[in-house]
Amino acid sequence: MLVYTENKDSKWLIIELGLKLLINALVLLMAASIFKGFFIGGFLYAIIGAFIIMILDMTIKPVIKILTLPITVYTLGLFYPFVNVIILKITSLIIGSNFVVEGWIVPFFISIFISFMNLILDITITKQIVRSK
Repeated sequence: MLVYTENKDSKWLIIELGLKLLINALVLLMAASIFKGFFIGGFLYAIIGAFIIMILDMTIKPVIKILTLPITVYTLGLFYPFVNVIILKITSLIIGSNFVVEGWIVPFFISIFISFMNLILDITITKQIVRSK
């Protein structure tokens, strides 16, 4: 997770995490509208999904990355988006019918799209707002 605040004041950290949560929810909604096989029941479930994905990224994703490191190295990094697919699938299991991820190939491209859009929007929006304080 990118943290842009030089000042470790808790107020700015909460604002930045809120912005990241909102941006991730918007990216999830964009992905759901673009790709078939990915459904989100509304903005509330996008926020819940973004929150769960943020928690899973901090807790389970490092373990999954270590476990899949040999196959990721063997495929020259092409397996890495499947780690994000696993995170999406776990989120789908937690939320249920309002956050549906179907298959394995389409979510591969969805995870690439989500990662790319999060990177672009995080740099252009969150970084600008937090640094302008």
